[in-house]
Amino acid sequence: MGKKSGKKDSQLVLRLDKDERDDFVRLCKELDTSAAREIRAFIRKFMKENGNKG
Repeated sequence: MGKKSGKKDSQLVLRLDKDERDDFVRLCKELDTSAAREIRAFIRKFMKENGNKG
């Protein structure tokens, strides 16, 4: 993961069941986090655990 400017300049579009998406967003709000933050954390963890250091 070369640069760490903090600027997000790319998007990942995915399709989810509406109820599942709404429940996920609601839970994130209850936990005082954002859906985007949790997805980014998942991606970083997944990459690290699967040997891709960036």
